[in-house]
Amino acid sequence: MLDEIAQSFQTIVDGISYNYIFVGKVIGLMWIILFVNRLLGKRLCVLGIYPRHLFGLVGIIFAPFLHYDYEHLLFNSIPLFLLMNFVLLSGYQTFYRVSIFILLIAGGLIWLFGRRAIHIGASYLIMGYFGYLLSSAYITGGTLTIGLAIIAIYYFGGMLFSVLPVEDKTSWEGHLFGLIAGIVTCFVLNFN
Repeated sequence: MLDEIAQSFQTIVDGISYNYIFVGKVIGLMWIILFVNRLLGKRLCVLGIYPRHLFGLVGIIFAPFLHYDYEHLLFNSIPLFLLMNFVLLSGYQTFYRVSIFILLIAGGLIWLFGRRAIHIGASYLIMGYFGYLLSSAYITGGTLTIGLAIIAIYYFGGMLFSVLPVEDKTSWEGHLFGLIAGIVTCFVLNFN
């Protein structure tokens, strides 16, 4: 049992060592976009998800790369870095499939049911990865997936409270639909 735990821990460390450059490039791109957006007077924010408007559909793809300010992106960068690395342990093909499913499902739900506001930020992707990892631990029950879920809950379990409508400026819908999308994605990919 201890050997399995040690081996799982080593797999996590090796995976992060292997994938951190890719993850860093994705997050670095978000920082560049934020800088450009600031130079443009935050005009790129119109590419976010605007519910039930045809133009708002483009936000399903672009919204995770757009952030309102440095604080917004900083608070998304840390969990995004770890959770992306955790999902990448399943390989790049699985990572891309999971990411696309989460973007489409959560983005579509925000577009259909979100309140009238522009929804931006990687939060729904983060919550999607979080939901995916928790569901994977439940479905597969392997030492590695359970370990990843425990780490995710320990460090980011407080994010579960963000699915409630507490703050007006926070897209709780994005958090809620991201979590739902991650869970649905896990079940769809594991039972097909």
